[in-house]
Amino acid sequence: MKTLQIVSAFCLGVALQVLPMSATAQDTNPAVVIEWNELALNNAPASAGPMVVRYYTIMHIAMFDAVNSIQRRYTPFFSDVPASSGASSEAAAAQAAHDVLVALIPGSGPKATFDAALNARLATIPAGRARQGMAIGKAAAARVLAWRANDGIFITTTPPPYVLPLIPGLWQPAPTGPAFTHLPNATPFTMESITQFAVPRHPELNSARYAADYEEVRLIGRIDSATRTAAQTETAKLWAAFQITPTNLMFVWNHVVRDVTLSRNLSLLESARLYAFVNATINDSLLNTFTGKFSYGLWRPFTAIRRGGEDFNDATVADGAWSPLLGTPPYPTYPGNMAGVGACAANALALGLGRDNISFSVTWAAPSPPVPGTQPITRQYSSFSQLAQEEADSRIYGGIHFRFDNEASREACDKLVPHAYSKFMVPR
Repeated sequence: MKTLQIVSAFCLGVALQVLPMSATAQDTNPAVVIEWNELALNNAPASAGPMVVRYYTIMHIAMFDAVNSIQRRYTPFFSDVPASSGASSEAAAAQAAHDVLVALIPGSGPKATFDAALNARLATIPAGRARQGMAIGKAAAARVLAWRANDGIFITTTPPPYVLPLIPGLWQPAPTGPAFTHLPNATPFTMESITQFAVPRHPELNSARYAADYEEVRLIGRIDSATRTAAQTETAKLWAAFQITPTNLMFVWNHVVRDVTLSRNLSLLESARLYAFVNATINDSLLNTFTGKFSYGLWRPFTAIRRGGEDFNDATVADGAWSPLLGTPPYPTYPGNMAGVGACAANALALGLGRDNISFSVTWAAPSPPVPGTQPITRQYSSFSQLAQEEADSRIYGGIHFRFDNEASREACDKLVPHAYSKFMVPR
């Protein structure tokens, strides 16, 4: 297993190594779920961009359905598999995860890694129980893979074009783009339709709200800002994956789930359920925000501030030489992706655990390859929502989002997550 680049640890906790379990503990210990989450995080391709979360979502749904088919405490996420009473839940979870990752992540190297992990796990389980669990895991994985085979999140065809006229307010490549234009046609995991929680229209260019948020990002988000603090600059760079290799910000929230699982002594089934819930709602948040982006096509601060004299708003100040701290993503600004990821993850954790105010820390490792003068950075948080708010604010500090972008995403997640919680993996 590769060295992890982000580690989060709950207060009073310690770094824990995932060890094989005894046969008597295998139906309750969550180690197998944590182990396969780490394998997914370290092997899923960074080239997938933010939609890399699809890999984890499919895997964790298969793991949950496999284990739940044996223990039958919840309604399934996707399907129940016929299960024998003597089947090993641990073997079912490991086999389901293995089959999903082998199917989704090609190459002999990853397959060898997944095969070795599965064989090591199965070696700790009585052979008869392992065989029964493996059959359930295989069936659960096959069903979920078939369900998601044509979900449209990753495509091999040319993405739809997205070209807007040079009208004030409309997105323009800044400096490149567009990307992910196919996602408004994708199939969500928990939403009944891609527009079920569609965000309302953004503030008009001539409104006071637009002017206020424009001025905020103009001042604090510019590359040489005199108002952005050193801590805010650090926040922007951390959440832009400056200290993450591979560039995969899903490490942060998945490691928070890991540490919740350990600190609160969740069972195998409960941890499988929490991982599936968090990743599925993150995935659907991104589909929701990308759909909003290409529906409204609002320009990014990079373009808006340089062309501020064209927005029909006397309260905005144009700056033809303005540049943001961070590189501008290749798609429209409204609503914000990262704000949605954080809001949905935080809401899912709070709902799943019954409370938001749990203290924890997140540590960002030093960059790889090394950057002179950089050290691991650890920050303390008193709630999931605090981490989510920092994630959203980081995009304003970086000069790539308006505050109303982030607020729209958060409000959508306030609806999306409770909906998912009421429809999937419900106690029987």
